[in-house]
Amino acid sequence: MNWLKRLDALSTQVVVLVCIVFVIIVGLVDYATGYETFFFTFYLLAIFLATWRVSMLFGALISALSVTAWVSANAEAGAHYSSYFIPVWNAAIMFAIYLIIVFLLSGLKKIHAELEERVRLRTAALTHEIQERKKLQKDLLETSDREQRRIGRDLHDGLCQHLTGTALAGHFLEQKLAARSPSDAGGAARVVELIEQAIEITRDLSHQLDPVELKDGKVTDHFEDLAASTSQRLKLSCRFENKLAAAIDDSAVATHLYRIAQDAVASAALHNGVTRIHIKLDSTAGGVVLTISDDGKALPEESEDDAQARLRAMAYRADLIGATLNIERLGERGRQLTCALNPSAKNDVPKN
Repeated sequence: MNWLKRLDALSTQVVVLVCIVFVIIVGLVDYATGYETFFFTFYLLAIFLATWRVSMLFGALISALSVTAWVSANAEAGAHYSSYFIPVWNAAIMFAIYLIIVFLLSGLKKIHAELEERVRLRTAALTHEIQERKKLQKDLLETSDREQRRIGRDLHDGLCQHLTGTALAGHFLEQKLAARSPSDAGGAARVVELIEQAIEITRDLSHQLDPVELKDGKVTDHFEDLAASTSQRLKLSCRFENKLAAAIDDSAVATHLYRIAQDAVASAALHNGVTRIHIKLDSTAGGVVLTISDDGKALPEESEDDAQARLRAMAYRADLIGATLNIERLGERGRQLTCALNPSAKNDVPKN
């Protein structure tokens, strides 16, 4: 309805003038063509404009003006009637038809205005609902990140320290047993070795859950740690390739990219038969591109919900930093996730 919007854009004074001038012009043309030519429908254009754009009262006024112009044009053109009642009757019928049209147009205009108001209110409600949903998603994401950081710190400051103390106790026990029973001392040394491995695994997990100072050159260090710990924990080949031309100086952006990589790697590991995961950070003319590819097959049915939840989280994080997220299959085996960051689209990235 673009033409209705254009009509609404006209000022009332302009519409009044146009309607009056239009009726006069139609009346003159009606007079010039003679009384045998019927110009009933042409007057309707002015009546429609007057009713729709000004008011029902002004529409009735233009209707009366149109009837007067029509009767006058016919009379001046030489129309003859057997009785004065006939032109009066014709004028009355014509005026009644115009009034019915004015009434219907006024009702249609009222319905149109009500629909426009309902659409406006519904749009405002949907906009508010979308904003509230985005705020809720952001709050949930931030809460999840805070909880991950808390667990990471607890692992590092609590469990790692406890395991370190246990390893020291085991080492002292190994030294005591070495003097009495070398064979038992070997068993104690093996226990200490296992505890130290547990310390390394716990430290890696804590760093993944609570990545500190994700900025400058340390960004790639965390990605390398992610690849190394993934290879160690999942017993597969996870490799990180860094082709950044410049460091990512925004810690919030770096954190979101790292979290996206974490979720992408975890999602890739869920696929059947996966043996290789490749993480890559690259610079392009438009910004930074993060790609994670794997050689897995289809997802197990029990892992689909987990994968979908991770995908939604990745998509939301990408939206926060003004990035685009895309997933494509790589032949019969494997898929590739691409997160392309456009620096010009990044505004007020919330920190997690």
